[in-house]
Amino acid sequence: MTDMVQATAPTTARVSDTYRWAQLAIGVAAMVMIANYQYGWTFFVPDIQKKFGWDRASIQWAFTLFVLFETWLVPVEGWFVDKYGPRIVVLVGGVLCAIGWVINAQATSLNGYYLGMIIAGIGAGGVYGTCVGNALKWFPDKRGLAAGITAAGFGAGSALTVAPIQAMIKDSGFQTTFLYFGLGQGIIICILAFFLLAPKAGQVPNVVANAALLQSRRNYQPTEVLRQPIFWLMYFMFVIVGAGGLMVTANLKPIAVDWKVDSIPVTLIGMTMTAVTFAATIDRVLNGLTRPFFGWISDNIGRENTMFIAFGMEGIGIWMLYLWGHDPVWFVLLSGFVFFAWGEIYSLFPSTCTDTFGAKFATTNAGLLYTAKGTAALLVPAANLMQQGSGNWDSVFIIAAGANILASLLAIAVLKPWRKVVVAKSTV
Repeated sequence: MTDMVQATAPTTARVSDTYRWAQLAIGVAAMVMIANYQYGWTFFVPDIQKKFGWDRASIQWAFTLFVLFETWLVPVEGWFVDKYGPRIVVLVGGVLCAIGWVINAQATSLNGYYLGMIIAGIGAGGVYGTCVGNALKWFPDKRGLAAGITAAGFGAGSALTVAPIQAMIKDSGFQTTFLYFGLGQGIIICILAFFLLAPKAGQVPNVVANAALLQSRRNYQPTEVLRQPIFWLMYFMFVIVGAGGLMVTANLKPIAVDWKVDSIPVTLIGMTMTAVTFAATIDRVLNGLTRPFFGWISDNIGRENTMFIAFGMEGIGIWMLYLWGHDPVWFVLLSGFVFFAWGEIYSLFPSTCTDTFGAKFATTNAGLLYTAKGTAALLVPAANLMQQGSGNWDSVFIIAAGANILASLLAIAVLKPWRKVVVAKSTV
């Protein structure tokens, strides 16, 4: 009788691609709603500094704490998702996101901002980890593309609100902006949570067979993953690539101010905006587009080959921004190039992790690797201190460019042959 029930249960039937893409779309929408908690922060920093007189490095610790709590708790949240499903984690995440920025709206001390960004970070991490993990599970046949599209919601999600956030800060003050955007985004996340579902056995296609893609047939437990040296190589690469992009994300406006290009009007493709607004808008769009683009490329030519190309581009882009970024037009164009070459880490690393260690515990395992972003965020205040000590951004840009070139070479010379051996052993 039990066998008959299982045979006829609808959970074992393949779902339509439309159903899978609908689940992906819900995840993307939730990611768009958490984007400003990270990418909108840079617009608040000058006004917070002006109102309270704190130094920039102290204020930027709030950003670092946000990223730390957004990333380092993702494995715990991933465990909840793998055990209880995505809905409850995203619902709680939406509530915490709203509370975080409501606290920021009332804060009058550095500790107040630190607390607000920690709470927002926990909420955003729950949403981020859940949506990426869900995409990896729903699309074993298009892992790079699915993770990329989902991560694109986070990368590009704030592009539409760059101008509204700056306008509201100017007209109503940064505290009112924290309040309205915090509440609005949090409420929408809570609504979307009710529509998220994890795939049941048999609902999705089998792992794709592709000569360029090395995919394990074995599902590693999270405790096993932490004992794999290849995991720590991926972690190190994630940290050194992630740090450069986070430094630019947190300091885009301060860098523009220091280089005296922030308020210079720039006209490109028939549009005129100040250099910093133009750069921030283009950065977010390209930071989003790169994730599905390079994810799709990696589905076709392999993860490590794609990393070699993208990380190499990022190293060159950071170096060129350092050389030519004092010109407002080049500042806009090259910061866009830097974000285009950077954002793909959020599709390449989760898909490589799941290819290597299996899909069953994908949310938790990808979450363990995602904590590298938090480790990278610890280097953001170090960059600010380096800049304060020298009075310029030279050493920060040179180190970031070199780190990306190193990661590019590690991908092709070390990770690729090593992963081939690991996957071969896991399929025996």
